[in-house]
Amino acid sequence: MDELSPRTLAIVAGRPHGPGEPLNTPLVAASTYGAGTERVYARQNGTPTWEAFEEAIGALEGGHATAFASGIATLAAIVDVLPLGAKVAVPTFSYAGSRGLLAHEHERGRLVVSEIPPGNTDGWLAAAREADLVWLESPTNPTLDLIDIGAVTGAPGRTARVVVDNTFATPLGRQPLKLGADVVVHSATKLIGGHSDLLLGVTVAADEELAKQLRDSRSRNGATPGALEAWLALRGLRTLPVRLAEQTATAAKLADLLAAHPAVTRVRYPGEGIMIGLELPDAETADKVCASLALIRHATSLGGVESLVERRATMEGDRHVPPGLIRFSVGLEDPDDLWRDLERALSADA
Repeated sequence: MDELSPRTLAIVAGRPHGPGEPLNTPLVAASTYGAGTERVYARQNGTPTWEAFEEAIGALEGGHATAFASGIATLAAIVDVLPLGAKVAVPTFSYAGSRGLLAHEHERGRLVVSEIPPGNTDGWLAAAREADLVWLESPTNPTLDLIDIGAVTGAPGRTARVVVDNTFATPLGRQPLKLGADVVVHSATKLIGGHSDLLLGVTVAADEELAKQLRDSRSRNGATPGALEAWLALRGLRTLPVRLAEQTATAAKLADLLAAHPAVTRVRYPGEGIMIGLELPDAETADKVCASLALIRHATSLGGVESLVERRATMEGDRHVPPGLIRFSVGLEDPDDLWRDLERALSADA
């Protein structure tokens, strides 16, 4: 078969094959299996449902995938396979949960963690040579800054393992392993699942031995996914291409409209994807706008079919982001309806 596009792979990868097989991998709710095969116990050997999801994500990212109980569990596993005292670099502006876990490991002496501003290219190139692990997001959460992944992976003298959180871009927007990254991680809770109804994470390693280490960590620490969650995430993945295309088109349109609105001080939008950073003059104004929205929900998380806003500076770990920054996850609603809701809320505060 010819090489398939990512859009097609999202539909066909991880499906059963052969006469009499179901078109979709069933939800296998089993913890233990009859003796006589290599599959003995789910925590150690997985389930057909997990494996189908892993096969599909692995095909899209071009590596060896391992599903976890949550997005943050992927980072915990990556930390678990690092040596004691390892040096880790993380963006100053990045997912608060990731920085919180790394800060905890730093405080207890497990890691030596440094934060680097996303735009400090020289700092990232130095980290690639001096750190044991470089953790990247591009775009960053919630400021939507861009980091040149290829420049970091291609840094002269690089010795650091490079891990990229690809949650915002998804495998359809970017495949960091092709840019030289060692591991890609996703919070499949977000765009991959797409319906705000599951918790799941996944790592995709370029190297099979590293993938085995991560899988062993998953089993050892009990960070295994639920059968229902893996099944839902795989089902969500099948519609990711059409959801992402529609949501991205709406986000681009709304970013332009917001940038032209006199109440808005700045719009952060990298030119693709579903996330917009909407900056208002101050925290009070941003809170009023969030409270005035009717169609767009005021809630945490992102990547679902429904549009969500959140002033991230209210969250522990994100106190340092601009106080008037609203993280806007654009959903599948009609863009004209979304704009009317935004325009009303912005005008109400004017």
